[in-house]
Amino acid sequence: MQKQGSEPQRGAARPQGPARPPSPERGVDLRSFVFIDRMQPQFASFVATVARGYLPVAGQAALYVEIAPGIAINRITDIALKAHDVRPGMQIVERAFGLLEIHSESQSEVRGAGQKILDFLGTTEQGRRKPKIQSSEIITHVDDYQTMLINRERHGMMLLGGETLYILECEPAGYAALAANEAEKAAPIKLLEMRASGAFGRVYLGGGEAEIEQAARAAERALESLTGRE
Repeated sequence: MQKQGSEPQRGAARPQGPARPPSPERGVDLRSFVFIDRMQPQFASFVATVARGYLPVAGQAALYVEIAPGIAINRITDIALKAHDVRPGMQIVERAFGLLEIHSESQSEVRGAGQKILDFLGTTEQGRRKPKIQSSEIITHVDDYQTMLINRERHGMMLLGGETLYILECEPAGYAALAANEAEKAAPIKLLEMRASGAFGRVYLGGGEAEIEQAARAAERALESLTGRE
């Protein structure tokens, strides 16, 4: 018989306390956190072309989350998918940065998953980095030979000789998604390429000069309107 105050007998079951929830990942840098209310047709088709997960369609809502270090995006994906009815389109894991795209027919489901991610990280939407436009350029009457170079690297529409080209570069990279979608909302342009992962994000648009100027203004306004930490 075990005496009071003595150690439990070897092999005896130890009392189990209540399960602890996972601790917030406060060491993770939230680089991009951007909600897209309604994916435009070209944007959704472009993402479906380059994504390796569940493919989105036009009209769905989406959320782009970019963090550092990249490996932590696996836990972020786990949190989002278990909490709400959303589908992952992209999960990109680099050593420095990680990117997750989720989408759904329901805006509330996407927003709810985003809030769960913020709660897990122990931050708010204002804890994201404020986007910076690193470069913005419009090139009119593009030469035929230059269009060949651009078209070989694009996953979207084709740029034709004589059309106007717009190139936007931003940091962090995830905000390129918002710029591309808002540009398509604003004007009938061609989405040539959109890169939303890595050190910098890039958007390539093509079309008529007037339409490109209108789309460029919309893309830049969308990024400049976002708040966050410097």
